[in-house]
Amino acid sequence: MVRSKAPSKKQQKKGIDFKKIKRKLGRKLPPPKNSTNTEIKSKAIILPEQSVATNKEGLAVSKKGLTLKELLQQTSHHNAKVRRDALLGIKDLVLKHPAELKLHRYAVIDKLRERISDDDKVVREALYQLFKTEIFPGCAEDNQGPFISLMMTYIFNAMTNLAIDIRLMAFKFFDLVVQFYPPCFSLYAEKILQSYEDILRKNQFYLEDKGKLKTTLSGLVRCLSLLPSKKPESEKNSSGDRMMHAFEPDAPTENVGFSVIIKKLKELVLVLINCFQDFIPLLNSMPQLDAQSFECILSILQSINIALRFFIYVTHEERQESKPLQGALDQTLSSGLLKKLLGVFPLCPKHHLSVKEDDRYFILNMVITEIFLHLHDWICLSANVFEKFLEFIENALLGKICSSTRSGKATWEKHVPSLLAFIPKLASEVSTVWQSLLFEAFTQTFKDCNPESSLKMACLSTIEEMLVPRGEMHCTEATDTVVLDYQTVWIRELPLLLTLLGDKWPSSSQVVLNLLLRLGRFACSNSLLLWEYENAQSALCEFYSTCHEGNIYYGPFMRLPRDSQELSICCLYYFSNLSTPLLKSIASCCLCPELEPFVLFRIIEVLHSAYRAGHIQVADHISFFMTLLSRFKVLPDNICPVRESDGKVSNRGTLKSLTSMVCSCLSQMGESSVVLRMLEKSLLDLVFLEPPLDNACAMLRVLVMLDSKPTRLSEQSIIALSNFLPGYLMDVVHCMPEDDVHSRRYYLLPCFFLFDRSKELLKLVLNVIGSFLTDSSLSLASPTSTKYATDSLSRINATVSLLLLMYKDPKVQKIISLFRTEIGSILQSIASLQSSKVKMTLEERHRFQCSFEQLKAVSSTLLVD
Repeated sequence: MVRSKAPSKKQQKKGIDFKKIKRKLGRKLPPPKNSTNTEIKSKAIILPEQSVATNKEGLAVSKKGLTLKELLQQTSHHNAKVRRDALLGIKDLVLKHPAELKLHRYAVIDKLRERISDDDKVVREALYQLFKTEIFPGCAEDNQGPFISLMMTYIFNAMTNLAIDIRLMAFKFFDLVVQFYPPCFSLYAEKILQSYEDILRKNQFYLEDKGKLKTTLSGLVRCLSLLPSKKPESEKNSSGDRMMHAFEPDAPTENVGFSVIIKKLKELVLVLINCFQDFIPLLNSMPQLDAQSFECILSILQSINIALRFFIYVTHEERQESKPLQGALDQTLSSGLLKKLLGVFPLCPKHHLSVKEDDRYFILNMVITEIFLHLHDWICLSANVFEKFLEFIENALLGKICSSTRSGKATWEKHVPSLLAFIPKLASEVSTVWQSLLFEAFTQTFKDCNPESSLKMACLSTIEEMLVPRGEMHCTEATDTVVLDYQTVWIRELPLLLTLLGDKWPSSSQVVLNLLLRLGRFACSNSLLLWEYENAQSALCEFYSTCHEGNIYYGPFMRLPRDSQELSICCLYYFSNLSTPLLKSIASCCLCPELEPFVLFRIIEVLHSAYRAGHIQVADHISFFMTLLSRFKVLPDNICPVRESDGKVSNRGTLKSLTSMVCSCLSQMGESSVVLRMLEKSLLDLVFLEPPLDNACAMLRVLVMLDSKPTRLSEQSIIALSNFLPGYLMDVVHCMPEDDVHSRRYYLLPCFFLFDRSKELLKLVLNVIGSFLTDSSLSLASPTSTKYATDSLSRINATVSLLLLMYKDPKVQKIISLFRTEIGSILQSIASLQSSKVKMTLEERHRFQCSFEQLKAVSSTLLVD
């Protein structure tokens, strides 16, 4: 039986407590209904800025409105671009406000030094440019010691950084510090040399980045250039040379001694030799020598060369002080230089060279040759290698190695002087054949180079050492015919070079004159050199002045500075027999109005010293003096309007000083009577040529100085003087104003002395004056007529004034009273001329009448007495 189904129960509806909502992926769930909204909304309230902290009015700000403090803070920002912009902002601010740097220089340097080891290359370069262009120049006038001590700690830290770029940049920073503060190297020499040694040992970047190596090596060359390489005497006289042991008093630490430097420097030289050796395969493999490789090799060789010069300097000092020779080369260093450096000489390319590369190889070989010349006494080279260097030196002097282009000639003139200093010593140690070849090449170089070039000056310095050796300079004996032949050529070139230089290159002319002066001093003890020095007089005439067809052409002497003129004047003393043509040439310079009085008097002083030493003939010496006195031109030439006080217009005072100096020199030449006997005829001949009043007065003063009382003049001379003096006296009285008593007395006094010494002369002069006042003399000119008092009225007035002046002189008054007849005749002639024969205005007649009455009163009083 089938069971029946039970009735189904209806499912009862139940209430849903949580409804499940299906969500698609990626949709954000809505917040629950009972969640609390915590979002805060606000609106900004904009108010005008009134805070004192943000008010920058009156402050120094950059283009972006940032102050120096804000910019310094940004230099430590984590973003490299912000740091760089901050450095640029500081540069902009300092340019606009330089005072900010002076006020805050310590704070600025203290903050910026942190960026020396910055990780970003652009930031480091911006910092370098900031120090180079703004900070160091802005602090140049301050005490730089504290600034440097602030920076050096961070520079040394950067030199040990693991990043090679930061290390190389540290050397660049140090090079900048040395440029602005050279004593810095002496303070930190040991650490610096050690740092350079460490960086150069890591040669993995030689071929990869030669630009950075070049920068590092150039800094090394600059540092080593501060090492002493000259004797102390020359260093004291040269302000540009800085000694290793020179340090500023404000330096934080004391300088290190030479012993530590020598040890470190020898280690560094060995490293530099290895660096050079590493470049040799590169030179052989490269198709051409690029600029960066050339600069690197050149800096390496220059560093080695400077270090060797320092070793030589130290060795020289140690020998003088009898100390152990720490500067001498040890076996390791000598062997390295001989095998790795000198052994590869000359550097020769494996491929065809361009003109520029040819010059580059020439420069490198020149530096190696200089190193060889420094080491010549310390290293024994084989004959083959020695011959190579001698051949190179000869060809370098002759210009056979450099290219013939303009750049090649410039390179030749720049680098050849480094060899010239070694020529004297080298020539004394080689065979006669090589000696002749070297001298010939050197002489050709001396003749071919430009007169004003540095090469010409270097040649002159070498010639000086070979003509006048000094100190420890080894020079070939003067008796060697090879040397004598070339010495003759060199001496004969000097006066020609002096004229060729002219006045355009006074410094070069001074070098030549110094050489001539030293040669003159040295030639006195060398008869062979003295002969050539004497023969230079004819060529020197053109240097002073020349005369052609009556026209005088002045040489460079007139336009050179006073110190050069002084040197040329001193050279005259050492000629054992000054020639007449040279004296004439010098006299023409002395008569030039443009010559300074000091130089004129200096010439006379030196020439008189030469005369006293027996270097000038008596006749030439006297003739020189008489030429000056008779031909010296006073400007202006008319004496009338010029007063003694008008010194800016006239050179009359110079002639008076010249006259006094000539009188002093003549008085020292011997017995006055003997000198007068030699001088009397020539002097009176010059006087009778009727020179200007100033020159006539000068020669009369010389005559009075040599004469005595009673006069030593011959009767013929007295007669001749009686014909000249009346016209001279009347011209002086006519030209000189009556109130200028001092000037009148200066010109009349020589005549009064002559009258005092010879009464016969005064009598003859009075007779001639009386003859001036006759009708025939007034109407016709006579050989004894005056230059200025030419008309009758002028003569009459001049005669009256002259007689009054003679009466006022006590000595002449006593003598003139003895010649009453002559005075009476003159007065009678003047009285007869008061008629209408002489045309006068009322004023002139009144003035004449007063003077004549005064004269009659004075003469009548003396006649009664």
